[in-house]
Amino acid sequence: NHGTEWKSRWRLLRERVLAMKEIWTNREAEFHGEFVNFDKIWADPKPIQKPHPPVLIGGDGATTFDRVVEYGDGWMPIMRPKTNPVEKIPELRERLKKAGRDPKSAPVSIFFAPPKKPALDALAAAGVERAIFGVPSETRDAVLPRLDAFAAVMRS
Repeated sequence: NHGTEWKSRWRLLRERVLAMKEIWTNREAEFHGEFVNFDKIWADPKPIQKPHPPVLIGGDGATTFDRVVEYGDGWMPIMRPKTNPVEKIPELRERLKKAGRDPKSAPVSIFFAPPKKPALDALAAAGVERAIFGVPSETRDAVLPRLDAFAAVMRS
């Protein structure tokens, strides 16, 4: 938990992300919140990505889209055996639109995407921009064949 109170974790995350964006995008950054508080500071060098590195919001809970819409630059849910986050993409796009954001301003990346061509094609057709395969924490001899299989799927 990195010393974070469970009940305030999302408010803390929000302020930290907003403070980082202030630092990344302003010559003189200032932020005053409940958890993050600093007067004018200067921090260089600025990120090469403009306006800043993308902040991807993970998760698929009831309030995840609130975070994506307010301060996220993308959504990265985990593909699980019994849930398909792809079904929620239209809701995300609608929420972004209602907030006055371009519905494509928060690209979707799926973590633990299935490494099979039909599944990847279906993800792409649903609007997923990036599929991330899960690599186990195993020995080199166990992982390398899996990486070779991933590469073969990507070449097909």
